[in-house]
Amino acid sequence: MLGTPSRTYIPMADKQHPHNPEVVMPYDNTECKSTQVRRMFDNIAPTYDRMNRLMTFGLDKGWRRKAMKMLGTYTPKSILDVATGTGDLPFLMHKMLLPDSITGIDLSEGMLDIARRKCAERNLQHRITFEQQDCLALTFPDDSFDAVTVSFGVRNFQQLRKGFAEMYRVLCPGGVLMVIELSTPEHFPFDLFYRIYTRNLIPLAGRLFTRDKYAYTYLPRSVEAVPQGEEMLSIFRECGFRDCRLRRLTFGVCSIYIGHK
Repeated sequence: MLGTPSRTYIPMADKQHPHNPEVVMPYDNTECKSTQVRRMFDNIAPTYDRMNRLMTFGLDKGWRRKAMKMLGTYTPKSILDVATGTGDLPFLMHKMLLPDSITGIDLSEGMLDIARRKCAERNLQHRITFEQQDCLALTFPDDSFDAVTVSFGVRNFQQLRKGFAEMYRVLCPGGVLMVIELSTPEHFPFDLFYRIYTRNLIPLAGRLFTRDKYAYTYLPRSVEAVPQGEEMLSIFRECGFRDCRLRRLTFGVCSIYIGHK
Protein backbone atom coordinates (compact mmCIF):
# COMPACT_ATOMS: atom_id res chain seq x y z
CA MET A 1 0.00 0.00 0.00
CA LEU A 2 1.29 3.41 -0.90
CA GLY A 3 2.21 5.71 1.94
CA THR A 4 0.30 8.86 2.80
CA PRO A 5 1.73 12.04 1.22
CA SER A 6 3.44 14.40 3.60
CA ARG A 7 1.33 17.42 2.79
CA THR A 8 -2.35 18.05 2.27
CA TYR A 9 -4.21 20.18 -0.25
CA ILE A 10 -7.90 20.59 0.52
CA PRO A 11 -9.52 23.67 -1.02
CA MET A 12 -13.11 24.18 0.03
CA ALA A 13 -14.34 25.13 -3.46
CA ASP A 14 -13.70 27.68 -6.15
CA LYS A 15 -15.53 31.00 -6.57
CA GLN A 16 -17.34 29.92 -9.73
CA HIS A 17 -18.50 26.62 -8.18
CA PRO A 18 -19.15 27.09 -4.45
CA HIS A 19 -20.33 23.48 -4.26
CA ASN A 20 -17.75 21.54 -6.24
CA PRO A 21 -16.49 18.37 -4.54
CA GLU A 22 -14.28 17.59 -7.53
CA VAL A 23 -11.67 20.12 -6.34
CA VAL A 24 -11.57 18.79 -2.77
CA MET A 25 -8.79 16.21 -2.48
CA PRO A 26 -7.98 13.76 0.33
CA TYR A 27 -4.25 14.45 0.26
CA ASP A 28 -2.70 16.80 -2.32
CA ASN A 29 -2.95 17.90 -5.95
CA THR A 30 -0.36 15.54 -7.43
CA GLU A 31 -2.77 12.70 -8.32
CA CYS A 32 -6.33 12.42 -9.60
CA LYS A 33 -9.09 12.31 -7.01
CA SER A 34 -10.14 8.71 -7.75
CA THR A 35 -6.64 7.43 -7.01
CA GLN A 36 -6.48 9.34 -3.74
CA VAL A 37 -9.97 8.25 -2.68
CA ARG A 38 -9.10 4.62 -3.35
CA ARG A 39 -5.97 4.84 -1.22
CA MET A 40 -7.74 6.74 1.56
CA PHE A 41 -10.49 4.14 1.92
CA ASP A 42 -7.97 1.30 1.77
CA ASN A 43 -6.21 3.00 4.68
CA ILE A 44 -9.30 3.52 6.85
CA ALA A 45 -11.19 0.31 5.95
CA PRO A 46 -10.36 -1.52 9.23
CA THR A 47 -11.95 1.22 11.35
CA TYR A 48 -14.52 2.55 8.88
CA ASP A 49 -17.65 0.98 10.39
CA ARG A 50 -16.72 2.02 13.93
CA MET A 51 -15.97 5.58 12.82
CA ASN A 52 -19.30 5.81 10.97
CA ARG A 53 -21.20 4.92 14.13
CA LEU A 54 -19.07 7.34 16.15
CA MET A 55 -19.35 10.27 13.74
CA THR A 56 -23.13 10.03 13.33
CA PHE A 57 -23.97 8.82 16.87
CA GLY A 58 -25.51 5.79 15.16
CA LEU A 59 -27.99 7.93 13.21
CA ASP A 60 -26.70 6.62 9.88
CA LYS A 61 -28.49 3.32 10.52
CA GLY A 62 -31.84 5.10 10.80
CA TRP A 63 -31.14 7.18 7.70
CA ARG A 64 -30.51 4.05 5.67
CA ARG A 65 -33.68 2.41 6.98
CA LYS A 66 -35.80 5.43 6.01
CA ALA A 67 -34.22 5.44 2.57
CA MET A 68 -34.92 1.74 2.07
CA LYS A 69 -38.56 2.21 3.07
CA MET A 70 -38.80 4.84 0.35
CA LEU A 71 -37.04 2.60 -2.17
CA GLY A 72 -39.32 -0.29 -1.25
CA THR A 73 -42.30 1.49 -2.82
CA TYR A 74 -40.69 0.80 -6.22
CA THR A 75 -40.24 -2.96 -5.56
CA PRO A 76 -36.90 -3.15 -7.43
CA LYS A 77 -35.74 -6.65 -8.34
CA SER A 78 -32.18 -5.80 -9.37
CA ILE A 79 -30.18 -3.13 -7.54
CA LEU A 80 -26.74 -1.60 -8.06
CA ASP A 81 -25.15 0.01 -5.00
CA VAL A 82 -22.36 2.41 -5.99
CA ALA A 83 -19.58 3.28 -3.52
CA THR A 84 -20.83 0.35 -1.46
CA GLY A 85 -17.99 0.49 1.07
CA THR A 86 -18.22 -2.35 3.59
CA GLY A 87 -21.69 -3.34 2.38
CA ASP A 88 -24.01 -1.82 5.00
CA LEU A 89 -26.64 -0.79 2.46
CA PRO A 90 -26.77 -4.04 0.42
CA PHE A 91 -27.24 -6.09 3.59
CA LEU A 92 -30.08 -3.81 4.67
CA MET A 93 -31.60 -3.99 1.17
CA HIS A 94 -31.65 -7.76 1.35
CA LYS A 95 -33.34 -7.69 4.74
CA MET A 96 -35.95 -5.03 3.94
CA LEU A 97 -36.60 -5.36 0.20
CA LEU A 98 -35.69 -8.96 -0.76
CA PRO A 99 -34.70 -8.15 -4.36
CA ASP A 100 -33.57 -10.91 -6.70
CA SER A 101 -30.02 -9.57 -6.95
CA ILE A 102 -27.83 -6.85 -5.42
CA THR A 103 -24.47 -5.76 -6.83
CA GLY A 104 -22.19 -3.54 -4.77
CA ILE A 105 -19.25 -1.75 -6.39
CA ASP A 106 -16.43 0.31 -4.95
CA LEU A 107 -12.98 1.63 -5.85
CA SER A 108 -11.39 0.30 -2.65
CA GLU A 109 -10.44 -3.36 -2.40
CA GLY A 110 -9.82 -2.80 1.30
CA MET A 111 -13.48 -1.90 1.82
CA LEU A 112 -14.66 -4.67 -0.50
CA ASP A 113 -12.65 -7.30 1.39
CA ILE A 114 -14.61 -6.44 4.52
CA ALA A 115 -17.92 -6.44 2.60
CA ARG A 116 -17.18 -9.89 1.15
CA ARG A 117 -16.26 -11.23 4.59
CA LYS A 118 -19.55 -9.95 6.01
CA CYS A 119 -21.39 -11.48 3.07
CA ALA A 120 -19.83 -14.88 3.68
CA GLU A 121 -20.65 -14.69 7.39
CA ARG A 122 -24.30 -14.05 6.47
CA ASN A 123 -24.25 -16.74 3.74
CA LEU A 124 -25.60 -14.24 1.18
CA GLN A 125 -23.16 -14.85 -1.67
CA HIS A 126 -26.03 -16.10 -3.86
CA ARG A 127 -27.91 -12.81 -3.38
CA ILE A 128 -25.22 -10.14 -3.11
CA THR A 129 -22.02 -9.73 -5.13
CA PHE A 130 -19.25 -7.18 -4.66
CA GLU A 131 -16.99 -5.95 -7.45
CA GLN A 132 -14.21 -3.41 -7.76
CA GLN A 133 -15.37 -0.89 -10.36
CA ASP A 134 -15.10 2.82 -11.13
CA CYS A 135 -18.55 4.42 -11.25
CA LEU A 136 -17.31 6.71 -14.05
CA ALA A 137 -16.87 3.72 -16.39
CA LEU A 138 -19.27 0.95 -15.37
CA THR A 139 -18.91 -2.39 -17.16
CA PHE A 140 -22.63 -3.21 -17.06
CA PRO A 141 -24.80 -3.05 -20.21
CA ASP A 142 -27.43 -0.37 -20.70
CA ASP A 143 -30.72 -0.89 -18.87
CA SER A 144 -29.34 -3.43 -16.38
CA PHE A 145 -30.86 -2.41 -13.02
CA ASP A 146 -34.24 -1.40 -11.61
CA ALA A 147 -32.57 0.83 -9.03
CA VAL A 148 -29.18 2.42 -8.41
CA THR A 149 -28.21 3.68 -4.96
CA VAL A 150 -25.31 5.66 -3.53
CA SER A 151 -24.98 6.18 0.21
CA PHE A 152 -22.54 8.80 1.48
CA GLY A 153 -20.37 8.46 -1.61
CA VAL A 154 -21.11 11.03 -4.32
CA ARG A 155 -18.89 13.65 -2.70
CA ASN A 156 -15.96 11.33 -3.46
CA PHE A 157 -16.64 11.17 -7.21
CA GLN A 158 -13.92 12.59 -9.42
CA GLN A 159 -16.59 13.75 -11.90
CA LEU A 160 -20.06 14.03 -10.43
CA ARG A 161 -22.01 14.48 -13.66
CA LYS A 162 -20.18 11.67 -15.41
CA GLY A 163 -20.98 9.36 -12.51
CA PHE A 164 -24.68 10.25 -12.64
CA ALA A 165 -24.71 9.83 -16.43
CA GLU A 166 -23.31 6.30 -16.06
CA MET A 167 -25.94 5.47 -13.45
CA TYR A 168 -28.63 6.76 -15.80
CA ARG A 169 -27.25 4.56 -18.58
CA VAL A 170 -27.38 1.32 -16.59
CA LEU A 171 -30.86 2.00 -15.17
CA CYS A 172 -33.82 0.34 -16.85
CA PRO A 173 -36.49 2.69 -18.25
CA GLY A 174 -38.65 3.67 -15.30
CA GLY A 175 -35.83 2.85 -12.87
CA VAL A 176 -34.93 4.99 -9.88
CA LEU A 177 -31.70 6.57 -8.62
CA MET A 178 -31.49 7.15 -4.86
CA VAL A 179 -28.64 9.13 -3.32
CA ILE A 180 -28.22 9.33 0.46
CA GLU A 181 -25.72 12.02 1.36
CA LEU A 182 -24.64 14.11 4.30
CA SER A 183 -25.55 17.79 4.08
CA THR A 184 -25.06 20.95 6.10
CA PRO A 185 -27.87 22.31 8.31
CA GLU A 186 -29.03 25.79 7.35
CA HIS A 187 -30.62 27.05 10.56
CA PHE A 188 -29.24 28.17 13.94
CA PRO A 189 -28.24 26.59 16.30
CA PHE A 190 -27.83 23.34 14.35
CA ASP A 191 -25.59 24.96 11.73
CA LEU A 192 -23.21 26.27 14.42
CA PHE A 193 -23.02 22.96 16.26
CA TYR A 194 -22.49 21.12 12.97
CA ARG A 195 -19.54 23.34 11.96
CA ILE A 196 -17.85 22.96 15.34
CA TYR A 197 -18.40 19.21 15.38
CA THR A 198 -17.32 18.45 11.81
CA ARG A 199 -14.37 20.84 11.61
CA ASN A 200 -12.88 20.06 15.01
CA LEU A 201 -14.15 16.92 16.73
CA ILE A 202 -14.36 14.58 13.72
CA PRO A 203 -10.77 15.29 12.57
CA LEU A 204 -9.59 14.77 16.15
CA ALA A 205 -11.38 11.40 16.39
CA GLY A 206 -9.96 10.42 13.03
CA ARG A 207 -6.39 11.09 14.17
CA LEU A 208 -6.98 9.09 17.36
CA PHE A 209 -8.65 6.01 15.86
CA THR A 210 -7.30 5.64 12.31
CA ARG A 211 -3.90 5.44 10.67
CA ASP A 212 -4.75 8.11 8.10
CA LYS A 213 -4.60 11.54 9.71
CA TYR A 214 -5.94 13.31 6.60
CA ALA A 215 -9.05 11.21 5.92
CA TYR A 216 -11.31 12.69 8.58
CA THR A 217 -10.26 16.21 7.70
CA TYR A 218 -11.12 15.57 4.06
CA LEU A 219 -14.47 13.87 4.67
CA PRO A 220 -16.22 16.75 6.51
CA ARG A 221 -14.86 19.25 3.97
CA SER A 222 -16.14 17.13 1.12
CA VAL A 223 -19.63 17.32 2.66
CA GLU A 224 -19.49 21.12 2.67
CA ALA A 225 -18.36 21.11 -0.96
CA VAL A 226 -20.94 18.68 -2.38
CA PRO A 227 -24.00 20.15 -4.16
CA GLN A 228 -27.00 20.16 -1.85
CA GLY A 229 -30.75 20.53 -2.02
CA GLU A 230 -32.13 21.93 -5.26
CA GLU A 231 -28.59 22.28 -6.62
CA MET A 232 -28.17 18.50 -6.46
CA LEU A 233 -31.57 17.93 -8.07
CA SER A 234 -30.61 20.31 -10.86
CA ILE A 235 -27.60 18.10 -11.64
CA PHE A 236 -29.89 15.06 -11.66
CA ARG A 237 -32.02 16.79 -14.30
CA GLU A 238 -28.98 17.75 -16.36
CA CYS A 239 -28.11 14.05 -16.53
CA GLY A 240 -31.58 13.11 -17.77
CA PHE A 241 -33.45 12.23 -14.58
CA ARG A 242 -37.05 13.33 -14.16
CA ASP A 243 -39.53 13.71 -11.29
CA CYS A 244 -36.63 14.59 -8.98
CA ARG A 245 -37.23 15.23 -5.29
CA LEU A 246 -35.49 15.25 -1.95
CA ARG A 247 -36.16 14.58 1.70
CA ARG A 248 -34.12 16.12 4.50
CA LEU A 249 -33.50 14.24 7.75
CA THR A 250 -32.27 15.20 11.25
CA PHE A 251 -32.42 19.01 10.87
CA GLY A 252 -30.78 18.81 7.46
CA VAL A 253 -27.73 16.73 8.43
CA CYS A 254 -28.69 14.07 5.87
CA SER A 255 -30.56 14.34 2.57
CA ILE A 256 -32.16 11.68 0.38
CA TYR A 257 -32.37 12.50 -3.35
CA ILE A 258 -34.51 10.59 -5.84
CA GLY A 259 -34.64 10.75 -9.64
CA HIS A 260 -36.35 8.57 -12.26
CA LYS A 261 -35.26 7.45 -15.71
